[in-house]
Amino acid sequence: MDMFDDLGILDLLENVTYNPDDVVSDSVKLCRKSNVNDFGSKFNPAFCYVNFFLSYLGNGLVLYIIYKYEKLNSVTNIFLLNLVLSNILFATSLPFWATYHLSEWIFGDILCKLVSSAYFIGFYSSILFLTLMTFDRYLAVVHAVAAAKSRKRSYAFISSVVVWCISIIASVKELVFQKVWKSNSNGLVCEESGYSESTMALWRLVTYYQQFLVFFLLPLFMVSYCYISITVRIMSTRMRDKCRAIKLIFIIIFTFFLCWTPYNVVILLRAIQSSSPDVDCTYSDKLDYALFVTRNVAYLYCCISPVFYTFVGKKFQSHFKRLLAKKIPCLRRHLSLSSQSTRSTSQKTPHSDYEY
Repeated sequence: MDMFDDLGILDLLENVTYNPDDVVSDSVKLCRKSNVNDFGSKFNPAFCYVNFFLSYLGNGLVLYIIYKYEKLNSVTNIFLLNLVLSNILFATSLPFWATYHLSEWIFGDILCKLVSSAYFIGFYSSILFLTLMTFDRYLAVVHAVAAAKSRKRSYAFISSVVVWCISIIASVKELVFQKVWKSNSNGLVCEESGYSESTMALWRLVTYYQQFLVFFLLPLFMVSYCYISITVRIMSTRMRDKCRAIKLIFIIIFTFFLCWTPYNVVILLRAIQSSSPDVDCTYSDKLDYALFVTRNVAYLYCCISPVFYTFVGKKFQSHFKRLLAKKIPCLRRHLSLSSQSTRSTSQKTPHSDYEY
């Protein structure tokens, strides 16, 4: 399955795997993968469905609040809408992969390519939009005066288009390599085929380093730098709730690092292993197990990130309270609501969307 093969799970549905670098030798060392595959067939469908449910619940809630209480006249809301759409696109592919794990690929060749592409486009764009929102938050807080002139709707639209283009280009391999073919032992499979093993091995290696460098190290550096700068800026002001703001910033950085680092370290180790001519089956199995777990933790953060990034802000908290009070009247007396304060908050300053 390409979504797992490209991320390091070798022959998920087959019982054996091999190192393509060894095909030039007289003997090829085979690693039995039956235990790893059994674990994956039980572990991944459950996580796919959990991620799918949480993503649609959380992103749907943010999308409804944007539709009900907000307008797309601010840079923040444009970025947030794109982030929600990228997460929904990613989550839409998950039930297909869960079904594939449980049986075989029953959706045809076109959907094989489209679902694989949607999976990676949504995944990559989600990471980039999170980074872009963090950078925009940095501009609005640290360089508020200069940002007031440059943070226009055109800036938001152009930045969003660039992110989508980068994500599509990074995922074009799925459209080229993914095909449906019949395996003697596993029925119909949606995997890379039609090219030499050396060509596909090279592209897998490119994907590993692309993931680690472009979609992990760069975002991690940007997020860390921006939030450290925001913290320094907040410390130099007389802002109320200063400690609360710094605490939330620390939680955001720590959660991002905690969820993404283990997965990307495993990705890097897989890249190093794939470049090695020697095959250590025990080490390979350990990486496979680690990748199953760390990948799903990273994807879970990807799915719920809009809720995490928006509801730390006072404005969205206020919108959510209004929504709860409207849908569940018995909660009204337990919620402190003020529509006037909500309106004033949204019009307070150029960077009011980033109030903690």
